Amino acid sequence: MPGETADVKEAPTPEGLEIEKPKYSRVLIKLSGEALMGFQSFGVDPGMMDTLSRQIKEVHALGVEIAIVVGGGNIIRGVNVSEAGFDRATGDYMGMLATVINALALQSALEKIGIYTRVLSAINVAEVAEPFIRRRAVRHLEKKRVVIFAAGTGSPYFSTDTAAALRAMEIRAEVILKGTKVDGVYDSDPVKNSDAKFFDRLSYLEILERGLKVMDATAIALCKDNQLPIIVFNLKKEGNIKQAVLGKKVGSLIS
Repeated sequence: MPGETADVKEAPTPEGLEIEKPKYSRVLIKLSGEALMGFQSFGVDPGMMDTLSRQIKEVHALGVEIAIVVGGGNIIRGVNVSEAGFDRATGDYMGMLATVINALALQSALEKIGIYTRVLSAINVAEVAEPFIRRRAVRHLEKKRVVIFAAGTGSPYFSTDTAAALRAMEIRAEVILKGTKVDGVYDSDPVKNSDAKFFDRLSYLEILERGLKVMDATAIALCKDNQLPIIVFNLKKEGNIKQAVLGKKVGSLIS
């Protein structure tokens, strides 16, 4: 009849087409400064930024809430600065500022492809980033904005790995996805040792007892105390972030 609205029927799903359902609804991705450097020897590689942004967009399209913690090792490392004779705390603050630079670069790359982001900093840089407030961060995630955490914990002597573990728990992320330059966790550096043993799955205690350099001991202990799983995978292989979020077998699982 004129003026009546016909019932709208959903189109049937084509036979054999599997709908991708993520295993995790809220994740925290840990990106080292070295990852943003790509194949350069310093700074931010625009090509790597584009690759990362596309991978993050794929995961975002699944409806997953994404938070990111970035390191600053591509610009400066606080530990290295202190070894050169600077005060350790000063070196760490310099490193925190480097993470702000990386966060802004990543924000620009994501927004260029249509992903709304917010940078939240643990130190006050009001002209370029919001201050970290836990409830504000969660609200941004609920609005499907990608949240980038900068400046580590805001305190010296703590690494961005520890910041990742802390922020993941504060926002109640279901998993930490740690991107590296190798396929997962090995008993030694596979780049230097072709016989390095790959670990498919490890416990938190095994990581600590073996002294495996996955994340620092403080970060691992925090994850252990709160039963927060960590997936370590090769960031340079496109699609790995999405595969990890879907629950596919990627890299090494620490739980």
